[in-house]
Amino acid sequence: QVQLVESGGGLVQAGGSLRLSCATSGSGFRPNLMRWYRQAPGKQRDFLASITSIGSTNYADSVKGRFTISRDDTKNTVYLQMNSLEPEDTGVYYCNAPSLTGPLWGQGTQVTVSS
Repeated sequence: QVQLVESGGGLVQAGGSLRLSCATSGSGFRPNLMRWYRQAPGKQRDFLASITSIGSTNYADSVKGRFTISRDDTKNTVYLQMNSLEPEDTGVYYCNAPSLTGPLWGQGTQVTVSS
């Protein structure tokens, strides 16, 4: 069974940093495209960043210059390095990948940024 498992969330002060991880499990599952999303309290889930199998990246304007997405295919893991965090970055962070059976989502990891 293919799964995505996020980790690395927590409580951080404004201006601080966190690194999130998304581990992929499942025999032979090697998604070409991985994405990170954020869902703030009471709001919709928003796209943050994506990375392809060849390392091409794309970012939402709200995180460009502060967040960096990367992947380590030897560990089947995608990362989201988050710097200069702001209280508006508070939310549950999810990773996402396409699959033959439809989009896959992890369970999410909570990030709280205090002012």
